Amino acid sequence: MSSSRSGYHHGDLAHALETAAMQLLAEKPAQDISLREVARAADVSHNAPYHHFADRRGLLKVLAERSMAELVAVVRTAIESAPDPRSALVAGGGAYLRFAIERPHGFDVVYDPSVCIPGEPTATMAPLIDELERLLGDASVAAGLDTPADALAVWGLVHGLGTLCAAGHLPLDAALDAAATAIGRMLPR
Repeated sequence: MSSSRSGYHHGDLAHALETAAMQLLAEKPAQDISLREVARAADVSHNAPYHHFADRRGLLKVLAERSMAELVAVVRTAIESAPDPRSALVAGGGAYLRFAIERPHGFDVVYDPSVCIPGEPTATMAPLIDELERLLGDASVAAGLDTPADALAVWGLVHGLGTLCAAGHLPLDAALDAAATAIGRMLPR
């Protein structure tokens, strides 16, 4: 017998569980979210998550994958919406920074090395990582930075500022200004 109000049978259990988990992630760190809590939030039995997630680590991987997909989408949109290559690079970096501030728990789970093991991304995460690297790399090249080290420096810059900002060490406006200034100095005249 189910312990939920509406019973175990659910039209799309996977979607309901992932949606509930992402809503919880908006409020608290991934490490604080339990499978039981996800079941309660999705209004399904406490055993239902085990039909979709093998274990809690499986839940955390899905949270990281969904968060990375959102990060990639906001960076892509910012880059594609910019009027010129220089603005696109600054806008993409700014979108990355804003994501770190506006969705700090999602940002943290994306880069948690116990969830997304460096060098061993999941089949879902690997193409997302590749796309983020490609977006920032292509925007860097289009703006005039032509080496892989330059693109890596841009990513490191916005990631570091985003991390500092999300931890409360810098206000968002200062981080955005610092990123734009540093990127501007990196670009050829």
